[in-house]
Amino acid sequence: MGGGRSFVSEKMKLLVALLILQLCFAGFHIVSRVALNIGISKVVYPVYRNIIALLMLGPFSYFFEKNERPPLTFSLLVQFFLLALVGITANQGFYLLGLYYASPTFASAMQNSVPAITFIMASTFGCEQVNIRRKDGLAKILGTIASVGGATIITLYKGPLILHQASPVGSNLEEGSFFNTAKIQNWTWGCIFLLGHCLSWAGWMVLQAPILKKYPAKLSLTSFTCFFGLIQFLFIAAFVERDPKHWKIQSGEEIFTILYAGIISSGIVIALQTWCIQKGGPVFVASFQPVQTVLVAGMAFVILGDQLYSGGIIGAALIMVGLYLVLWGKTEERRNKNQDAEETLTKHLLEGKSNTEESYDESEIP
Repeated sequence: MGGGRSFVSEKMKLLVALLILQLCFAGFHIVSRVALNIGISKVVYPVYRNIIALLMLGPFSYFFEKNERPPLTFSLLVQFFLLALVGITANQGFYLLGLYYASPTFASAMQNSVPAITFIMASTFGCEQVNIRRKDGLAKILGTIASVGGATIITLYKGPLILHQASPVGSNLEEGSFFNTAKIQNWTWGCIFLLGHCLSWAGWMVLQAPILKKYPAKLSLTSFTCFFGLIQFLFIAAFVERDPKHWKIQSGEEIFTILYAGIISSGIVIALQTWCIQKGGPVFVASFQPVQTVLVAGMAFVILGDQLYSGGIIGAALIMVGLYLVLWGKTEERRNKNQDAEETLTKHLLEGKSNTEESYDESEIP
């Protein structure tokens, strides 16, 4: 009875942790949009975010992985720099640009396509094997097509309005063709930037796998990635944000959004996600991603007054179906591999036993 209670307790802890994790992610979408709305620079915001993240992660990586870090080489530093270029600079930069033109709900919906995009990249580079004759291989391919199709629908088709709040005084969604055309173009650009964000995120995960084999100290790798990402953003800021006024924090809202991005999104979320993956596995953790989209949609509707359009709902639904197909395919593939390994081991054991018995019988012949 005690063991059953303990199991339920561990399962409940994992579920609560996953819900908190998705709530933190959802909050980041809303907080980032608030930061853009109050005028924080799209370059200054990630600079401050990565400074806070580096100050948090650096000491932990230094003390906890002091004996695990392999020696640094020039080749590793170049790989860290490229990893930061894809996973920090391009990833965060495209995200903020996409969020500026689109909405938190669709930013979260587009992120559901990351597992499928990662699968495409991994298959292209030979990191992922696909067997279309088996159910798991077919599920991964169909899931990828559904996810990419959903992202395409969100980008190209807005559709009629489903839920909306009263527009602010002086604004009118039906104002003139020029206004509507500009709004649609901005929305399309936002979705394209978010697609770039998803591609960067997926590329970061694919590139990270071989680097982790050479440099398995995960916290140190994350710290180096944050460091080089910070350097890259500062280089961009030297050309884009030369006005000192843009670097000044002028309100409590700005302090809150920057601290949330640095402490919650780049600090607590990393630790919580690592714990959840350790307890439940990456597939189980990834399967909770659509919960984030629902949370963001509700929070954006209530807090920001965002509108919900049919094209986004259809696209998000397709992406979620695709995500679950890819995750199911991965789970089934892992189960098949384990079964094959067990059958192979059993076969070898039986063959070994049979050979031993034959050898024993022959030794008994006079």
